[in-house]
Amino acid sequence: MPDIKFIIENKDLVQDGLTKKGYTKEDLDLDELIALHKQITALKTSSQSLAEEKNKLSNQIKSASAEDRPNIITKSKELGEKFKLQEQELSDLTAKFDLMMLKMPNLPSPETPVGPDDSANVVRRYVGEVPHFDFEPKDHIELMEINDWSEMERIAKVSGTRTYAIKNELAKLELAMHMFVLDKLRSYGFQVITVPSISKEKPLYGQGYLPFSRDEVYYLPQDDIYLSGTAELILNSLRADEILTENELPVLYAGFSPCFRREAGAAGKDTRGLVRVHQFMKTEQFVICAGDVNESEKWHQKLLAISEEILQDFELPYRVLEVCTGDMGAPKYRQYDLEAWVPSQNCYRETHSCSNITDWQARRTNLRYRANADGKVKYAHTLNNTGIATPRALVPFIENHQNADGTVNIPLKLQPYMGGVKKIGKNAK
Repeated sequence: MPDIKFIIENKDLVQDGLTKKGYTKEDLDLDELIALHKQITALKTSSQSLAEEKNKLSNQIKSASAEDRPNIITKSKELGEKFKLQEQELSDLTAKFDLMMLKMPNLPSPETPVGPDDSANVVRRYVGEVPHFDFEPKDHIELMEINDWSEMERIAKVSGTRTYAIKNELAKLELAMHMFVLDKLRSYGFQVITVPSISKEKPLYGQGYLPFSRDEVYYLPQDDIYLSGTAELILNSLRADEILTENELPVLYAGFSPCFRREAGAAGKDTRGLVRVHQFMKTEQFVICAGDVNESEKWHQKLLAISEEILQDFELPYRVLEVCTGDMGAPKYRQYDLEAWVPSQNCYRETHSCSNITDWQARRTNLRYRANADGKVKYAHTLNNTGIATPRALVPFIENHQNADGTVNIPLKLQPYMGGVKKIGKNAK
């Protein structure tokens, strides 16, 4: 998040960024924020003066005459009461100011398309040919049923809706996809790391889930713990409050974890089968780099290229979207989404989301590094991107690679992770 000094000195620029991201004055009033900062500054000065004056009186009491001492004590008590009132007011105003600052979004990149919602997202390119079947293609639910790859109805009785249980070859395929992606990321210098799916509250503010998306997060009140929706949440706070050396940068993590999302806003959207489930597996790309926008934009393009390479290795047709200001989340400076073709829906569906967060998260987690050039301590930049998320990615995978007999072809580069088989399904030979 921008610091208050930057906001005051660049009010028009910040207001323009808020407007582009769809924020109204009711959402975040910059005039109120700046006025609060001035009040807090004035109160801190006043409280300090009161404290100094009270200390002087306290020192005078020791050497005061019996005649003067009662008056000094009375005045000291009055100053003490006034100080307490100011401290309480300062505490209340600071809490209000801090909450407003936590609601301050990142300013969008000048390159980001401006628009109110996903209708303004811009397709940057299409890659791969959409398949043309000489038979009536099946959707992923039909393919799972005929190949005995799932227990969707049974698991719903056990765990409720928007859950899944896949089995046999499809379960192996899910794990193979993650192992393939983890190996690829490791070849690019990423540290493979498995992380928990539980988190204290503070990291959710650091990552940006809170205060924006509380209704999307599972909370366990008895343990005062939250379930994570992405390894990014954990990885973003893993180095919180640390000061790295510039030579340690970039830090590259390939994080693997189960993930949990309430999907509270999914009413009316496609919730059949494997698309929008409450629990899923995800391999996440996460980068901590030097606090320079040219450096983080370089990594942004690198992360995007890696995800495109993954979809190409999986032989899936896809498109690259640049997400507009009104559709990207509060932490985002710039964002791309990758969408793979889903034959049964005759459209592209998101498989990857690639974001440059600049120093927005680092300021919230106090993640810094010491620059080699001048020795100054600076905030780092962070970026994240999906490596692969399943079972969502299984939907375009099995639908695009299906055959008339219900079998599914395995792309050449994934075959070693599937024991060398070239196709799966009941009729596979």
